[in-house]
Parts: sequence; structure tokens; C-alpha cells
Amino acid sequence: MEFTNEDFFKGIVLFGLNAATYKMGLAQTLISASRAKSNLLNWGDLSETYFDIYLNRLRQNPMPQQGNPNRLTKMERIVKEHELGVLSRTEAIKKVAEIGFEDVVPRFQTIGTDKNIVSDYFYEIDFGNKLVLKDTLLSLDTVQLDQLEAEVLARWGLLEGAFSINQTDFKLANDIREIYLKDGYSRKALTSNIPFLAGYQGNTCFYCGEPMLNDIHVDHVLPRQVLNHDDIWNLVLAHGDCNLLKSDRLVGAHFIQKLIARNENIMGSNHPWKAQIANALGTTANRRADTLKVHYDNLKTVLGNYYWGGSDTYNPAIDPFYKRLITVLNNKMSN
Repeated sequence: MEFTNEDFFKGIVLFGLNAATYKMGLAQTLISASRAKSNLLNWGDLSETYFDIYLNRLRQNPMPQQGNPNRLTKMERIVKEHELGVLSRTEAIKKVAEIGFEDVVPRFQTIGTDKNIVSDYFYEIDFGNKLVLKDTLLSLDTVQLDQLEAEVLARWGLLEGAFSINQTDFKLANDIREIYLKDGYSRKALTSNIPFLAGYQGNTCFYCGEPMLNDIHVDHVLPRQVLNHDDIWNLVLAHGDCNLLKSDRLVGAHFIQKLIARNENIMGSNHPWKAQIANALGTTANRRADTLKVHYDNLKTVLGNYYWGGSDTYNPAIDPFYKRLITVLNNKMSN
């Protein structure tokens, strides 16, 4: 049985494995290029059209673009940063060109998990430079393109509806995300913090309580995906496997209490970075604890019940961190 070009395009849209809406955005971009009969889509034009499609979509219909409530998609983040004035239009389009197509352009031409059904059927890729569009796409007439675009938009809406089920307080969560996005900054290199942090958390992994020997990671207790900064009050050391287990999930409340205690260890020292914690959280122990809990409550609103309580062997009641001299002394001082 022979299938038409239209059939193959519909197959890509309807039977893709969609963890996010990237494929719908690229489908609309390709339809736009086909309407213009452009057989060559350079990376800058691709990025600008793709950005504008998402910008208009999220302005008119601000719905979640993936199922994981812990994350924003790359495109959501870029659009939000542009809307908040963090990125100019030119900077936003440049960022799309740099990071927006890593997954979707190579993977778009699949139906289900099969890359061989359509393969390079609609375009060939010169990644980072251009897409070369084929007659299979350019030969579609206006009626066919209208129908395909209607199906893309319907499929996009269905995905957003499904994703929103996991995000029951989406509007409020979005408002909170925007506060942190606007006040945040690009990721810094964090490995230089390892020697400083080790002593203040008792030279043990923050999450399992076992000694730190090797494979040491610097982790954000409250996920950076939301907070959008690398402030010292939120950084701890963890084993690589503990860090991977936690991922971008929200930790249980016992780890927030531990973070408060760790921060007070720093505040009890004469290290210059204690001023950073005081500026960020407050000048008294109670105020610092209250501010950190506000951040935690904000992230609970954003992330919902997406918790990680720690490794199976971790028991807060016998965590050696609380028995170290520095913690005991600073706990007495802060009380």
C-alpha cells in the first residue's frame, strides 16, 4: 500500500512519542516554510520562526509544555526570559539557535520509535547551519497545509491538556517561576566551592550521611531549574549517585532543617561568605530559617508532590552531621 506525503506528515505528528511539545512547534515551522516554498531554511530563520511560534503560543495559551512539573522546556524558559526582559529578541533567537534544536531536529522524522519509516523524508540536516527541505514537503498545496496545521494545533492542545493534569496550580506556579527567573542568572562553575563546603557539613554527603571520599558533586538542594541561581546558602556536597537519585526533585522537609543547620554552621564562622547568606536570607537565625522555608513553600507550589526523601538507608535521627562539634556549637548559638 502506498502512502502520501500528507500521510507521512500526519504520522509524525499523531504518533510521535511526545515528552514535550517541541515536535508540534517544528511541525508548524515546517508548514510555514512550505507555504513560502523555501527549499532552504537557514539556522537563523529556523530559529526566528520557531521562537515566534512559541512566543505567540505561550502568550495566547500559557499552558505547560511538558509533563514533568519540575521543569520548564527550553522554549518555555527562553520565551519567559524574553517576556521578563532578561533576554532581548535577538538574544532569545540566538539562544534558540544554540540550544533549541538538539533533540527535535534530529528526531522529528520518526513515527513512534521507528526512524526508518520516514528517515530524511521531508528534510536533510546540516546541523547548526541549515535544513534542506524536499519536494515531499514543498509539494503540499494550501488545502493540505491548512489541514495539517489544524491537526498540529489540535494535537498540541491535547498535549498541553495532558501535561496540565500534573500541574494543578499552574498559574500560581508560573508566577512564582517568573520571580526567580527575573532575579536569577546563568549557571556558574561550582567545583571551586567543594573545599569550602566540606567542613561546614561535617565532611559527609548531605543526603546519605556517609563520608565524602570521591565522586563529589556540588548540588542545589532546592532545584536550580526553579531558583535560577547558585547562591551558597542552597549549595551542598553530595555523592554523585545521591545527586543523580535526587535529580531535580524537591527534597523532604528534614533536608530543609538540615540545610538551615548547615547554613548556621557557616554563619558561626568568620568566612566572608557568611555575608552572602545574611544578605540573601536575613541577619538573624530565625529570619534566615523563615526565609528559607518561604523558598521551600514556593517550590512546593511549583513542583507539587514531586518529592525525594533521601536514600533508603538515610535516617535523619542518626545523621552524623548533627553530632559534629561545629553543628552542635552553632545550634546552641543560634538558639
